[in-house]
Amino acid sequence: NKLASEEANLKIKKYGLSEKYLIHNSSFFDSLRPKAKYLVSNPPYLPALDNELYQPLLHGGLDGISVTKKLLGLDYENVLVMVSSYSNPEGLLDYALTKGYHTSNFIISPLTFGYYSSEPKVMDRIQEMKKNNMAFCSKNIYLLAGVLFTKRQKAKADLSTELLQLMTSIHQ
Repeated sequence: NKLASEEANLKIKKYGLSEKYLIHNSSFFDSLRPKAKYLVSNPPYLPALDNELYQPLLHGGLDGISVTKKLLGLDYENVLVMVSSYSNPEGLLDYALTKGYHTSNFIISPLTFGYYSSEPKVMDRIQEMKKNNMAFCSKNIYLLAGVLFTKRQKAKADLSTELLQLMTSIHQ
């Protein structure tokens, strides 16, 4: 997003942080993989049949986890991402396990549906996913978790079962 990167660079300059930070406007998946111990992201997770949404950049694929799966596929040692209870949390945790990740830590917060998640096209997909036990929410709230996935050999414990129990606890 060109506008977002320009705004971020202006703020960096304003606060005298130009020597520490520089924002590049490019696709993370098309650029060279930076060396890092952690990958931190709030990936798009709106499930919909296509990206013709109020905000297309928030489209997370058919079940809302396409971008998150791509991030896990980059094979960083630690991946910290936001995970929605209406975006196939079980499918995501299963995928993480196949890529060698355990859930090291997480925090969960209930959220009300906002403007973008309330879009009829998104809500229709969420309702369809609920029927297939792929989305978990009430008519008022869903759960959003910050989840730290860590490669198995580095993880002290796997909290995937506990995370899944909590993320799938809303059945209405």
